[in-house]
Amino acid sequence: MEERACDLALYIIEHRATVRGAAKQFGISKSTVHKDLSQRLPAFNRALYLQVKEVLDLNKAERHIRGGIATRRKYKGS
Repeated sequence: MEERACDLALYIIEHRATVRGAAKQFGISKSTVHKDLSQRLPAFNRALYLQVKEVLDLNKAERHIRGGIATRRKYKGS
């Protein structure tokens, strides 16, 4: 589990991926990704946790914009 948490964190940092994107890439659920990154990772690699937390916080701040863009695409038909 520790190795998976590190792999997830590195993937998210390198690709600026969302939790959903990382879950799809690794074939696991979003809740597993979230638990690995928020609970397991800080216990054994605090430095990596702080780096991935920055990306996740940025994604959280931008998600309402991505949702608006998706809604626009849905109703414009493109």
